[in-house]
Amino acid sequence: MKTAAEYHRHAEECRLLARHLPEGEQRHQLLEMARTWDSLAETREALIRHHPELDTEKASSTVQSLSE
Repeated sequence: MKTAAEYHRHAEECRLLARHLPEGEQRHQLLEMARTWDSLAETREALIRHHPELDTEKASSTVQSLSE
């Protein structure tokens, strides 16, 4: 499962792309996609708050530490 940080990065990419487009449908769609990615990030963050054992970011850093 992706991390909230990854979702936020996708949202930022959409906003950056939208900045290079004139007003119109494509820009609107990219901004809507950014809002959706941000919403997914917020949902993921809430899930981790209630179920910390699902924190894949923390688990991957633990695995990485153990392998060093």
